[in-house]
Amino acid sequence: MMPSAHRATTAHLGAAYPFVVGADLGTSGIVVGRNLLGGAFTYDPFDLYKRGVLSNPNMVVIGQIGRGKSSFVKSYLWRQSVLGRQAWVIDPKGEYGPLARAWGVESIKLRPRGEVRLNPLDLGGTGSRVDLLASLAEASLCRALTPRERTALELGLTAVSCGLGAGARVGAVPTLPVVVDAMLNPSASSARTVYTDVATLLADGRDVALELRRMVHGDLAGMFDGPTTAGIDLDSPLVVLDLSAVYGSAALGILMTCATAWLSARLSAHDGQLRLFVVDEAWAILANVGIARWLQATWKLSRAYGVANMAVLHHLSDLAATGANGSETVKLAQGLLADSETVVSYAQPQAEVARSTELLGLSGAEAELLPQLGRGISLWKVGRQSFLVEHQLSDIERRLIDTDAGMTGLRAVPD
Repeated sequence: MMPSAHRATTAHLGAAYPFVVGADLGTSGIVVGRNLLGGAFTYDPFDLYKRGVLSNPNMVVIGQIGRGKSSFVKSYLWRQSVLGRQAWVIDPKGEYGPLARAWGVESIKLRPRGEVRLNPLDLGGTGSRVDLLASLAEASLCRALTPRERTALELGLTAVSCGLGAGARVGAVPTLPVVVDAMLNPSASSARTVYTDVATLLADGRDVALELRRMVHGDLAGMFDGPTTAGIDLDSPLVVLDLSAVYGSAALGILMTCATAWLSARLSAHDGQLRLFVVDEAWAILANVGIARWLQATWKLSRAYGVANMAVLHHLSDLAATGANGSETVKLAQGLLADSETVVSYAQPQAEVARSTELLGLSGAEAELLPQLGRGISLWKVGRQSFLVEHQLSDIERRLIDTDAGMTGLRAVPD
């Protein structure tokens, strides 16, 4: 007796057999590579957001070293330039220099006591500045600020805005040295606003001020402790902030936050330019609850400015490693994933499959396939759709991405 036939709509069959049945994303946007079920695979987050296919244009890219993750990100930015899109990159390891030079620009290299300074307080509004400085202080103190500490920080910023304190000028953009000085030398008028005296207000904010002072006079001085260096061009097709000089520092997350804040301040210009904002080695910026909270808010708000954010990680377990199980830090890190409706997964070790299945909602077939993906092949989760894509590089792109070729004469394996 022959078994009865199974009848279902293509939508239901797509869930049962994700790599056999399913709609494509259309032909708009750049060509990423080959859809392994046939045809080219194209993707454009801005178009998909506009058409309602995605609720946000953000992306998370994960993959082991040597599987093609970095090759994809760099070539993706290069191809987006054809459509007039601009890219801003937080580059902790100094890997994007050749790509920048191909665009005719140089990376902005930040190093302690270097020649380039970025003022993270360029972003407008006392409230935004308080949130940022509170996040930095919490990261340094490894704890949440008390209400007294946050109030002292807020009053210090307010005093600077009113022109009180050494170096403060009414209407001028505050800098870290001026804010630190205002907190270490609080005014009587600031103390009166919270019905206390100068000595008490000083004691309330002293620990926070001393932690921020590290970026002014300590080992992190010379990068974010003054007005932004004149002449920095943010209108070029690619802007790269190179933090490789401090990559091995325990303060990398703090410095990445300052760099991200400085770029984020420019997003509020509403200039109509569509941008891609890449945070490489994103685990470093998510390890502290204050910074994770600040970044998630930035991730949500930047959509209004025409920005597609991209966070680059090695494993999804990097999100869980940001704190204790069930902690606010982990929830915030995973919230960043929830706010990124496109996830590109290169091969993951077997130990990562369960975590990936849980966080990405993988089907059984997808979970089984994940550790078997070859180099340059990735599983794309775009909204509710899944695609198996082979990323393809041109000869020109290979030379841009292969950063070791000039030194070794050999083609390095791209990350």
